[in-house]
Amino acid sequence: MPTPSIDNQIGSVLPPLCFSARMAPRMDDVIRLCCEISAHDQIKVAVKSSVKGAAVAGGTAFVGGLLGGPAGIAVGGAVGGLLGSWLTSGQFRPLPQILMELPPNQREQLYRDINGVLGSLDWMDAAQLIALVTGNATLQQQVTAALLNYVSKELRAEVRYGD
Repeated sequence: MPTPSIDNQIGSVLPPLCFSARMAPRMDDVIRLCCEISAHDQIKVAVKSSVKGAAVAGGTAFVGGLLGGPAGIAVGGAVGGLLGSWLTSGQFRPLPQILMELPPNQREQLYRDINGVLGSLDWMDAAQLIALVTGNATLQQQVTAALLNYVSKELRAEVRYGD
């Protein structure tokens, strides 16, 4: 049985490396596109910190229970729920800032979602991608819709336009 040539061995290694090396700049281009569109539309989001709200509600219910027994749990839970809701609402930040802080796995998911809309669109760099998308109103609306869908479903964020 003949042994595989070195070219075959290298060829079996190169495609994944080329793909990931090519994907990183394209991912950065898509993230920059999303930042540009969201900055232009002045989109701000409030990422709901449900863990913080739940901790406040649970903590006050616990303290209420220690101080007032069963009735204290009810009062502490109600007060804590209101306080937790108040603490986690209204913290709106510009969407481009949120996008630049995304961890790698969420950046990849956003890239896949937006790339699904872009389809077979070909571009050389972020500037060309931004020009291609913003020059096509339908495509820009589709990218914006996919971006907002990602933000509301994946990040569980509340969206607001303008100041």
